[in-house]
Formats: sequence, C-alpha cells, structure tokens
Amino acid sequence: MAKGLTKRQEEILEFVKDYSRREGYPPSIREIGSKFEISSLRGVTVHLDALARKGYISRANTPRSIKVTHPEHQPKTDMIMLPILGTIAAGAPILAVEEAEETMAVPPEKVRGVSNAFLLRVQGDSMTGDGIIDGDLVIIKPQETWSENDIVAVVLDDSATLKRVRKTPSGAQLIASNPAYAPIPVDTENARVIGKAIGLMRDF
Repeated sequence: MAKGLTKRQEEILEFVKDYSRREGYPPSIREIGSKFEISSLRGVTVHLDALARKGYISRANTPRSIKVTHPEHQPKTDMIMLPILGTIAAGAPILAVEEAEETMAVPPEKVRGVSNAFLLRVQGDSMTGDGIIDGDLVIIKPQETWSENDIVAVVLDDSATLKRVRKTPSGAQLIASNPAYAPIPVDTENARVIGKAIGLMRDF
C-alpha cells in the first residue's frame, strides 16, 4: 500500500493513473464515483482532497483536472512522439496550418498503430458534446475518406475545422456537437478531409 493512503484512496489513485494512461486525460468525478459505487460527488471529492493533501495528486476547479503528481506514481509507458501541426477550429473554420509547431509524447495505445498520426490543437467550443474542449489536442489519423458520423478534420477554402460529418442529398453537412452551432453545408468537391479523429490528449 502507498504510504499514508487508505485502501480506497490507493484504489482511486491507481484508477486515475490507468485511466489517464489509456485515455490521455483523467477521469471525471462521476466516472470515479461510478467505478467505486460512491453515490455522491462529495464522497468522491473527500477521497480526492485527501490524495491532494498527501501530495499524490493536484486538482483544479475545472472538469477532468486531476493530475498525478507524486514522483513514484507517475505513469510509466513507452511513449510515441507526435507532431503538433497547428490549430483546428471547433467553431468557425480557421486558417489551415500544416507545419509542425512542436511534438508531444502520446501513449501508444492512443495512436492505435497509426504510424503517421499527428496532433491538432482545438480552438473553440463547438465539439463540447463529444468531450472536446478548447485547448485539447486531437489525435488525427491521416485519411481522405470518411464514414457517416466520423469526427474529421476538414479543410474548406484553406480553412480547417473539426466536426462530425453526415451525408445529405446535395453533399454533406459538418455537424457540431454543441447545439449553439448550426450545421455547415459543404460541397464534397470543395471540402478536403485530411484525417479522422481517433483520440484526445489534454494538457494541464
């Protein structure tokens, strides 16, 4: 047992580590409660506050902000370095940039064996219904094809946007998961898919 932790606190710590390594971002308080059958959010935060006091995690007042900070409990895995090829809009399309800004270490299970995957930084809030928020890094599998309801990176007249795509009689629509944004009708001849979103990284 980790020094100074109760059995339940250690179980929650291990869950946070495993979830963060697998998904690329930490679990929500509700997900922790569901995993350990803790009926109230307050019941979960009591354990998280104890882990923070004991120096095992840090936590901000924002969703999915738990970060393992204890040096002996940092997730250990062989990481893959992916290039960050600029910013993509989760809102109105923005100017497309395809030059590497920097690289980021990504767990191999998030890349799913895609050898030429890359990252795009999200700007905007149109995809919050899919758990994609401003500042997230989306893992993109390069491809020019799409299937119904895929989340894809699309270039429209030298601007790029991240949306779900759906077929229509006249072409396709780019659909936001935030209802505040209207669908964007596109002509498939003028829209260029550059890749499909296959994962998500969140940097705190």
